[in-house]
Amino acid sequence: MSISLTNTNFEHLLSELRRITTKVALRVEEMRATIGNDEDEFRGLYVSEDEVNQLLADPDLFQGNSGLLNQPEIGKGGPGPVSRLTRLQTVFGLSAFERDVVLIALAPEIELRFEKLYAYLQDDVTKRRPSIDMTLRLLCPGLAAQVAARRSFDAEGPLLKYRLIEFTDDNQNRQASLLSRSIKLDEGIVSYLLGEDRLDARLRHIATIEQDYEQWLTVGDNEDETDRLVELAPGGYITFLLGQDESSKLHLAAGVCQRLGIEVVKVEATVLPGLAKADSVLRLLERDCILRGAALYLNGFDNLLKEEAPVQEALRQATQLMQGLTGITFVSSEQALSPMQGHLGRREFYLQLNMPGYSERQRIWEKQLGSEALGLDLEGLSSRFKLSRGQIVAAAATARNTAAWRGETAPTLADLEAACRRHSTTRLSNLARKIKPLFRWDDIVLPPDPAQMLKEIVQQVRNRSLVFEKWGFDTKLSYGKGLNVIFAGPSGTGKTMSAEIIAGELKMDLYKIDLSNMVSKYIGETEKNLEKIFNEAGESNAILFFDEADSIFGKRSEVKDAHDRYANIETGYLLQKMEEYDGIVILATNLRKNLDDAFIRRMHFMIEYPFPEEEDRFQIWQRSFPKTVPMGETVDLRFMARQFKIAGGNIKNICLTSSFLAAGDMEENPNQAVEMVHLIKATRREFQKMGKLCTASDFGRYYSLISEY
Repeated sequence: MSISLTNTNFEHLLSELRRITTKVALRVEEMRATIGNDEDEFRGLYVSEDEVNQLLADPDLFQGNSGLLNQPEIGKGGPGPVSRLTRLQTVFGLSAFERDVVLIALAPEIELRFEKLYAYLQDDVTKRRPSIDMTLRLLCPGLAAQVAARRSFDAEGPLLKYRLIEFTDDNQNRQASLLSRSIKLDEGIVSYLLGEDRLDARLRHIATIEQDYEQWLTVGDNEDETDRLVELAPGGYITFLLGQDESSKLHLAAGVCQRLGIEVVKVEATVLPGLAKADSVLRLLERDCILRGAALYLNGFDNLLKEEAPVQEALRQATQLMQGLTGITFVSSEQALSPMQGHLGRREFYLQLNMPGYSERQRIWEKQLGSEALGLDLEGLSSRFKLSRGQIVAAAATARNTAAWRGETAPTLADLEAACRRHSTTRLSNLARKIKPLFRWDDIVLPPDPAQMLKEIVQQVRNRSLVFEKWGFDTKLSYGKGLNVIFAGPSGTGKTMSAEIIAGELKMDLYKIDLSNMVSKYIGETEKNLEKIFNEAGESNAILFFDEADSIFGKRSEVKDAHDRYANIETGYLLQKMEEYDGIVILATNLRKNLDDAFIRRMHFMIEYPFPEEEDRFQIWQRSFPKTVPMGETVDLRFMARQFKIAGGNIKNICLTSSFLAAGDMEENPNQAVEMVHLIKATRREFQKMGKLCTASDFGRYYSLISEY
């Protein structure tokens, strides 16, 4: 609710303050009956009778033509016929006496002359704020009424409970009689009554006000929940919004609050542990939410479920906050929560909000792009990138900015794909190595069957939305909707290159994880490492490429000791996480025989990479040199393919090394090209790395070049 200072609102406030002024004047007359004449020798040490008369006779004192009334209005909109003072009294349940206490404390905040009047009424020039005693005498006729009204200053009364007023005494006076204590209207309440719409300044480091819901309100499938929460709004409630898609939760909360015409005060739970003066700050937050009629949105509640003492204290404080509010509260948590029924003393609802499905993502893309979506494969984009509503909105904006930088009016599919990768969670980079795909179909040499299976993998990813949603296979599978693949073959036969080709073809990020570095000798550590990987990967829209899978995917052994038992647990845990993962997982192993049938049966693809034959090696030699490399007439790639039975990875190393050798010779011959001598020398270096002997039968007529090198 947006509330502003209107002339009608301020007229009502001035009218009430004039009533208080009348009470002050009557109290002055009562005191004069008991006070003697002024003593000039004490002038300046007290407020004189003449000065009081002048103050009370001032025609501008809270008159309707006060200059304050002519100030510009503050804020937007208005509350209708209900003034702010009336709203303050209503929402906090103030009695007529408590309302007048607020007015007495407000008066010197508008007219400083009231400080002198209050000093006069207390017969002490240093007491410029109203004391409890002065307030009681001003408002209550007789001792009995004054004694009864004292309860309004109890700690649990609304004046102090909601920090509408505060005591101004220093620490030394806190043990004094209640009657002698002075009060001051809280600065946030002063600002509110005078037309300020902003959140209390003391809350701005922990909370924000959300009034513009357009950024949250995208196409959604939560209309039924929204309708029900709007119907249940009278009486208030706490709704726990569960799931990892934060934007879906915000979407639901925004829909409810927009329909109800109220604001949302959003607080991050992560700031609560260790918050200075937390009880006081959260009481202010409770007060402002009630006063504004706003819903509270507590984000990241699961961060308060840890065992550390500061976190437990923050949980206690957050629970008190939820108990104290009477309106609508939304509590966001990624983790499932145990019902707190009865503990909070309020109605509680628990809603599980999942990431939007393929079709839902496509509808959100279409709404965000509008006419710009024409001709773009949004179905394929929605199938490959599992994004939340908020991520899609942000990705669409990023893609438009990219197009605008080029001077174009609409983004291309490549712009959208790049934006999707950018707005996917990137924390996986801390746990795995990101590989930039460079290779394409023409770069790899494989037999027809493995090459065809690679293309089938790409097609499966592109058609997931068609098969799972439109054709209904998601109703037949409760899990295992991702794609699990094994690449098996000797080192250097193209497994990593294949993973790059798939990632490049799908325009998805590729992360390589060395499983040998994740397996720990300490019981339970391997599972923790794997859990971190898959938790982060769930929001990354990335392909996971596990290299050195032999380290964990050996044949499951017969359990003979504790080590064997936990080794099998690690293997089973990885399989479990793979089946739960809704993306692409590729496992690379050098030893096909180490994988038992149970593992292979749970994979969607098993691609074997054979050691390349002569014709395949010849194609690899040809494709490993960029077309821009100068090749000499002596180069005989047929000889290299026939004589050296090595894998494609070794061939690429030789091509690179020979090019550097040729480049080194350009110091003497600027026109130097890669010649056979460079290839032979580079092959010798590669054989040395492999621990392989250089024999005359392998090197043939070029064997003499080895001895010269």
